[in-house]
Amino acid sequence: MLEVRRSRVYTRWFGWYSRRQFRRHFHSLRVQMPPELPAMEPGIPVIFYCNHAYWWDGFWSQICTELYFCQNLFIIIERPQLEKHRFFTRVGAFSIDRTNARSAVRTLDYAASCLLSPSPRQNALWIFPQGLIEHVDKRPLLFFRGTAGIADRVLKSMGKLYLVSVVSRIEYLEDQKPELFLSFRSAHLMTRDRWEGIDALTGYMQDSTESHLDEVKNQVVARQLEGYKTIIRGGESINRRVETIRGLFRFRNRHETPSNPRGGG
Repeated sequence: MLEVRRSRVYTRWFGWYSRRQFRRHFHSLRVQMPPELPAMEPGIPVIFYCNHAYWWDGFWSQICTELYFCQNLFIIIERPQLEKHRFFTRVGAFSIDRTNARSAVRTLDYAASCLLSPSPRQNALWIFPQGLIEHVDKRPLLFFRGTAGIADRVLKSMGKLYLVSVVSRIEYLEDQKPELFLSFRSAHLMTRDRWEGIDALTGYMQDSTESHLDEVKNQVVARQLEGYKTIIRGGESINRRVETIRGLFRFRNRHETPSNPRGGG
């Protein structure tokens, strides 16, 4: 198992690199977030559970952590991928090997220990329970039980845990480049006395994520985007540059002084 080897230098660099990549490849990155969410009690750990539809999913978690939360970010990545990109361990990533049951159990134990580790900052685990990239509109969603297993371990130890649904959707609207929409729901505070079991929690997260994804899709289709804040705006794409140049030509033609058709004398 590959464990976290956090580095502030790598973390700052990765935040800069992520912004650079989003500006290069996207028209905008928009976030919808309940205003009370960043005010979660820091002594209670949080699990952000997300759909997994895009290669970009590991990048925006760092940006959102920097902009909205004072947290220690942890994220689980499949071992083959983390083997290829070990620098992610420097920004809070650790591995899971689903082909090895004993190793997978160790990962769940390690994830719980990260969430329970003493810190003045809130400990936060970002996890993609689908386990692999699937189309954003695939239904039904099927989650692995590991996320609920981590929650079970945390609740047994400290009795409280926040769960937050986060979904992402990439769409092409009025620009040549796509737009990335991120939507956070309000935190759900779980307590040990209301624990109903791993299967019940897994089903709850699946249903919550499906309804959340459908909600965001409907917002985008209806262009009801008032609740989204643009946190990154990309560079101008070619179609915008062409429109700007055409606008300049039209402006110049309207304001040119017509030549005098009569000769002098």
